[in-house]
Formats: sequence, structure tokens, C-alpha cells
Amino acid sequence: MLDVQLGELLGGEPAGVGEALGLITGFDGALALGFARVGEEPGAALAALAGGLAASPIGERLSEAVDKVAAGSVADEHLAALAGGRAALFGAVHDALLGRLDEALGRTRSPWAPAQEAASRSGSKQGGPAQGVAGGDGKAEQLLGGVRVWLRELAIMGWRGVEDDLLSTADQTIEALLTQPALRGPAVLLDGLAAELRASSPIAAMEHLPARRWADLWTRAMLLSQRGPWHGGGAEQVSGRLLILGADVHEHATVVRVQVHGLLEPAGGAPARLVRTSVAAAKVDTIVGPATWALLGGHPALLAALAEHRAVEIADMPLLPGGDLVWHDDRATAGEEADPFATARVRLAAAVAPSTPPLDRHPVRIAEPVLIEGYKIDGRTLDLGGNTLTVDLDRLPAGGPLTPELVAASSACLGLMRWDGEWSLQPLAVQATVKKKPVTAHNGDWALGPTDPKVVKALAKSGDAVAVLRERAGRLLRK
Repeated sequence: MLDVQLGELLGGEPAGVGEALGLITGFDGALALGFARVGEEPGAALAALAGGLAASPIGERLSEAVDKVAAGSVADEHLAALAGGRAALFGAVHDALLGRLDEALGRTRSPWAPAQEAASRSGSKQGGPAQGVAGGDGKAEQLLGGVRVWLRELAIMGWRGVEDDLLSTADQTIEALLTQPALRGPAVLLDGLAAELRASSPIAAMEHLPARRWADLWTRAMLLSQRGPWHGGGAEQVSGRLLILGADVHEHATVVRVQVHGLLEPAGGAPARLVRTSVAAAKVDTIVGPATWALLGGHPALLAALAEHRAVEIADMPLLPGGDLVWHDDRATAGEEADPFATARVRLAAAVAPSTPPLDRHPVRIAEPVLIEGYKIDGRTLDLGGNTLTVDLDRLPAGGPLTPELVAASSACLGLMRWDGEWSLQPLAVQATVKKKPVTAHNGDWALGPTDPKVVKALAKSGDAVAVLRERAGRLLRK
């Protein structure tokens, strides 16, 4: 029974999680103050980090790095060791939490195999690109060296010491990174960190610093700037039937991204696998809500499957070791109708979940599909047989029919289990009763356009912002 499973999950965090998070908090505080002059308290926090990982493979290098930084000698290799130590602690927390979730749900997960590491180092022998810095790519290494210089300055100055001059030095590096397709990931990450710091200026006057978030971004950027196969590299080509469970929509001022969670039934009869796939598009801040779907029109097969609740037949689509399908719409065909709730009830329990790539082992990245039924909701709290779970209503997208009111009226929910200090459920779809009539709503129902007459009327009144901007852009290009 799911209520028993949730009871096992919510009964307390795994041993050692609190201690590991405490070490990370200490490091984040030291990074916020900066490493120009490491005082007694930050020095103790860095020493505690090294002590907590002393028995690990990176223990010796981490201890040396702490000694050098405390002595005022801050080199790239020392910061890389500190970032690696922090990431290793978060990886251990991630593994403990995810292992407990798998145990509670009875979910089978494929292990991270050494063969995946080997494939990533040699490039994709199965058709996918290797991630990280190629051994002979001098241009990439030079650009990432510039990233490390900027990150080192941030670490030395500390967050409250960041000023406009330091932020402006990142712009040229980011522009150069964006010209290299293999380095666009680090470029976007660096751009995001710089934008957040710039938007928070003057940081010295901030009452509360988002120290953990900024340390997360700094750590990931520092590791991505090193030589290494961070994302598992090589992809396998897969064919079969994709059964969609739900869509997680992320909308920001300059980008919209839709991450689709589903089950892949491989051709040939192998066990079903939990997979994800994402599509994204650049946008301006005037395009919001339902209008954002029009930006993703280059993926008609996927949008049709979301809006019409259909399976998708895929052929020779790259699947990365972490469970991410690299979406190619020309290799997909919308198939027969497939109700996501029926899929979850019949197939989800037996599906094999993917292993997590090393750099993605962070608890806030946990997003595991689940089906929960027969509960009661009071505000943001879901009650299932005496066990309570927070419902994350803040993640409901504006571009779909799913609303807090529908969630409150629901009796079944397809969602993602997440952890950010505690477990929570992010709804992707619900089945509810409204005015004595059954109602089903999914985040992706409006992928081909809204179906709510009120929303259609409002969009018609305000005009098609996407069409207007495209027409203006075309006019400028013709001049």
C-alpha cells in the first residue's frame, strides 16, 4: 500500500544526512565571506569539510587544498578540490535519499556502471557526443581557463565583495563560450550566475544571502570548467514506444523549457525504462503562460502527444546514461491514445529507473514520477492514511489547466517526488470531481493551444504576441 510506503519514506531522514548538510553549510558560509583572508570560524568550517571526507579518495587532496587556502594561496587546483569535496557530500546525501525512496516505492534502479565511464572518456562509440573537454581541444581549454579565473576571483572576494567591475569581466568569457556548441552548458550556467549576482547588486547591502544556491552554481561551474566526462558521455540509440506520464514546465523571463517524463517500452521486449526528454526555446518576458507553447512549434509530434494523450513511436533516438532522451522530432510519430493515469497504474511500478550521472547527484535534482491516490488535501498538505506530504503548488505552470483549486479537489495525482529539506509532491496531472463531474487535467493539455474558452478569449483579445514578434523580426531581417 502506498500509505505504508510513504510512511517508510517520511519517517525520518537517513543517518548522516544532517551531519553532511551541516558541513556543506559551513563551507557555504566560508565561501560567502571569501578566501582572501580566512578567519577562525571559516577556517574551522573548511577543516571540518576536509575531516568529513578524510577517508575518501579525495581526502588527501582536499586536506592539502584547505591548508593552502587557509594560508592565503588560492590556486585553481585547490578550488577544484574544494568544489569536488562539496559535490561529493551532496552526492552522498542524494544517494541516501534516492535509495530510501526506491526502497519505499519498490523501484528498481540500474547502477552506474564503469562501462559508462569508459564510453564517456572515449567519446560515443554508440553515436553520442562525449561531454567535457576534449584532450586536444586547445580552444576549449583556453576558454574554460578563463571561466576558472573568474570563479577564482569570486571565491577570493566572497559574495558580499562582488561589484560591477568583477561582474563585467564575465561578459566576454560568456560570449566566447556561447560560440562553442560543446561549451554552451557552462556558458548558460555562468551567464545565469552572473545575472543573479548583477540583479542582487549591491550585494553588500543584502540582509540575507542565497548562500546555498550561489554556492551550488559556483560548485557546478567550477567542476564543469575541469577536464572530465561529467555527463556520462556516450549515448545509445533506442527505438520503441514512449508512454508519457506528465510534463514539467519551467518558464523564465528568457526561456521556456518542457521536461517530459515517461516510460520507454524498448523495441524487442526489454523491460520498460523510466526516461525524460526536454525541449526548450528562447523567449522574451512579454510572452507568458499559454502563449509560450507556440514557441515550441518545432516539435509537433511531442506537442500532439502531450495535448492528445498519445503514445509516441520513436526510432533511433539517442538515450544518455542518465535517462535523458535527446529529442529529435523527425524520429518520432504520435501513435495511439494512451491515458497517463492508466499507464502509471499498470506499468510504473515495474519500470526500471536510470542511474544518476556523477555531477547530477544533488538532492534538489531528485524528481521521481509517482502516482498517489485516495488521499485528502488540506491546503498544501496531503494526508494519506495518517502520513502527510507537502504539495508544491508553486511549481504549477501558468500555461496549463492545472490549478490549486483542481489539486485541492483531486483524488488521484501523477506527480514528481522532490526533496529540498523535506519531501514534497509536485503535481503534473490530477483526477478530480468538480460539480459532481469527473475532471482530468494535465500540465501539457494546452500544448497545441488552450482549450478553456475563457483563456482562448483572453488570448484573442490581447493578440498573438509570438506572431507579432516574429513578424517584426522578419521585417527587420528583410531591411
